[in-house]
Amino acid sequence: MKLGKMVRDALVIAALKSIPDLKRQPLMLMVMGLISALPLFFILVFGGEISYGLVGAMISTVGFIGIASAIQDITFDRYVKIREIIVAMPVHPVSYMIGAALAPLIFSLPGFAFFLAIALWFGFIPLQALGWIIAALLLCWAVLSGIGFVISTYLRKASIYTLNNLANILGLGLVFLPPVYYPEELLGGLGWIGILFPTSNAAGLIRAYSGLAAFSQEMVLIRWAALLAMMAISIFLVIFKAKWRET
Repeated sequence: MKLGKMVRDALVIAALKSIPDLKRQPLMLMVMGLISALPLFFILVFGGEISYGLVGAMISTVGFIGIASAIQDITFDRYVKIREIIVAMPVHPVSYMIGAALAPLIFSLPGFAFFLAIALWFGFIPLQALGWIIAALLLCWAVLSGIGFVISTYLRKASIYTLNNLANILGLGLVFLPPVYYPEELLGGLGWIGILFPTSNAAGLIRAYSGLAAFSQEMVLIRWAALLAMMAISIFLVIFKAKWRET
């Protein structure tokens, strides 16, 4: 399958899944932004570091929607028979995964832009590091979307309620348990755990480029290598291991 067709298919699926919802439920944008802002609110109340809270809010806005949407949205497609229509086109699994993940990412952009604007306004994020920060966030989103897609295809017989709960648990666990809203130094000798999770890995890179954490050049390269390896593995799983077609 040609790369151009895969890209076009992904964009068409993203448009089909996002534009109607944007027209019907524009308040979803506000609600999704508020969900990511809740931890930031508690950080302010209890005297925590707002810079870490803003980094966590950006990761949460993009990361949570990645894995949750990949499970929930693709599962919903199976119930309303949209998947069968898309498969008949035919569409490559990677195109479908990217399109399904891009749609909710569109919803998360206003919330992400809001938190990013605050971070830039207060000087927590230097403008020259913006490109690296966006790249780290997109890699995190891509990894979690791939993981969610594979999970949803293997749990084909599970109910939509079970998968929705699983999506929420995984999303919350990957955002709040690793050092995303808090510094890795709080883990002491276990700070290396942050490299094992795409969310905390991206958070570490953002802090490094923002000057919020003192990472050596070697550690920055290790973080990038870890995120790229995670993305490669997730793409491999989508292409070769995902149970794409119904049996």
